[in-house]
Amino acid sequence: MQKKLYDKKALNKLIVVNKPIFRTSNSYLNQIKRKYRNKKAGFSGTLDPFACGCLIVAFGQYSKLFNYMEKTPKRYKAVVWLGATSESLDTENIIKIEDSFKLDEEKLKKEIASLVKTHDYTPPKFSAKKIDGKRAYDLARSGEDFEMKKSSMTIYETKFISYRHPFITFEASVSEGSYIRSLAQILLSKFGAKGTLSHLNRLNEGKFYFENEKDLNPLDYIDLPQNEYSGNKSYFNDGKTISTEYLSIKEDGEYIIKFDDFFSIIQIQENAVKYLLNKVKTN
Repeated sequence: MQKKLYDKKALNKLIVVNKPIFRTSNSYLNQIKRKYRNKKAGFSGTLDPFACGCLIVAFGQYSKLFNYMEKTPKRYKAVVWLGATSESLDTENIIKIEDSFKLDEEKLKKEIASLVKTHDYTPPKFSAKKIDGKRAYDLARSGEDFEMKKSSMTIYETKFISYRHPFITFEASVSEGSYIRSLAQILLSKFGAKGTLSHLNRLNEGKFYFENEKDLNPLDYIDLPQNEYSGNKSYFNDGKTISTEYLSIKEDGEYIIKFDDFFSIIQIQENAVKYLLNKVKTN
């Protein structure tokens, strides 16, 4: 008898998985779906194939919550390979490897510390950025000619780990949409040196860390103020329109409302209440 791959009833589940290197985020998600026998799942924050580490995965109704979760700052551990040149600024598309001059370690420490600020930069062509509706890395791999628009990233904190020539290891805590490959190039430009990333590990996204895929409570991660509802719970059960009269906070905004067995996310706008997500069950 063939083993059932997926359960018909999608469970609500929130976990952090540890994506291995040389796997796309999508292909690893498919493996996780089979593991938990649930085909309704999604992830937040694509990791490049050569990168590894923290990947947030949500099943069932929880897959709709990513926009409301606090996932920054993100922290990465990176290794820069001096003397290596790559089209993708990582080990996927190495063009050549040359001997590189040694850097002064004390100056290197200072320059890594000086990265803490907001940088204007050009994202790498091998990235998930969209160009006219298409992923930049798809265009780059097909050999199409295109230009990337300038972007910005904020570096909140850095930490020098080691320098074992030709490898520099450091950590960086960054804003959403930052590219560590580009940050490494900014660092190298301070020395007039060439190099590329040889390793990248995402350590965490906000309060999300890999802890052996333990079940997480989404209410611990949703970044919305809590509103109190004093009316009849059946209105939420049936999806009926509710009045601000029964809400403790009546100002415009987005709010979470918690009940014993489920929670809802609402929006108040000009005294009208709209469901953004209703009856998300807690397991």
